[in-house]
Amino acid sequence: MKLFLVLGAINGFLAVALGAFGAHGLEGRISEKAIATWEKAVTYQMFHTMALLVTGLLLAKLQGNGLLTTGGWMFLAGIILFSGSLYIYALTSIKTFAMITPLGGVAFLIGWVLVGIAVMKNL
Repeated sequence: MKLFLVLGAINGFLAVALGAFGAHGLEGRISEKAIATWEKAVTYQMFHTMALLVTGLLLAKLQGNGLLTTGGWMFLAGIILFSGSLYIYALTSIKTFAMITPLGGVAFLIGWVLVGIAVMKNL
């Protein structure tokens, strides 16, 4: 439980810092399309930061739930793969990084399904 709360706090900090960097540090240095890509990465990182925090809180209520734990790890993997690849792509324009992004999207989807199943099992 505590681990996902800490990971959520770290990712929340990073999302805000990277969002500010994109808005102020990258302005005029990369294309508008790359800025939009950067913003998409920040948005998805922040949404899934909230998912990490909720997962941590749910683990406190639904003890011993492997589905929740795996879901939390999927959210973290999604942040790294989805947002991370978009950050790098925005900075480099190397298309290989954009091809990694869907793997992060799949990790996000798996995370949501697992958390949903875990909650439904405990209703």
